[in-house]
Amino acid sequence: MTEKAVAKAAEVLARGGTAVYPTETVYGIGASVFIPEAVERIFKIKRRDRTMPLSVAVASFEMMEQVASIDEEDLSLLRKVLPGPVTILVKRGPDLLDIVTAGSPMVGIRFPDHPVALELIGMIGPITSTSANLSGQKPPASIEELDPKITSEVDVILDGGRSRFGRPSTLFDLAARKVIREGAGMERVLELLG
Repeated sequence: MTEKAVAKAAEVLARGGTAVYPTETVYGIGASVFIPEAVERIFKIKRRDRTMPLSVAVASFEMMEQVASIDEEDLSLLRKVLPGPVTILVKRGPDLLDIVTAGSPMVGIRFPDHPVALELIGMIGPITSTSANLSGQKPPASIEELDPKITSEVDVILDGGRSRFGRPSTLFDLAARKVIREGAGMERVLELLG
């Protein structure tokens, strides 16, 4: 994967396009969370119900502050598990579009531990973090597993080889200190809960 390919994908996202990108869990489909039409396209491409919120991927704790409201104490907890294969449900920030969270006051934050994902997000800013599959189908762990309907509708596909975990992240509600979905990274969350 060349830096040029990632930079090209970032340009596409900056113009409101969509990209399939690798993470350590499964492949994601991304759009800038600050461009409503781009987020709208993610729902269309995935055939996903508008009432189902999308998570947001970031590339740093500073970037997290653009989309979420997290106090210092919680932030120090997050530093123990992130970056990594865990999605953390937290209070959304005031600048995040309603369409991203389906109007919810909460947002799922993903800080992936994958060089290509981090490079892409570092160039463009926060992007949607939802698996690159049609809603309800198995998430792809490689680009070979992508549904042809997805490949034909996204603007760019970044191939980062096979995903390390090959299954979705664990979803953890930070306020309730509760696991909502078990997945990759579960042992990290259990450690966090002590």
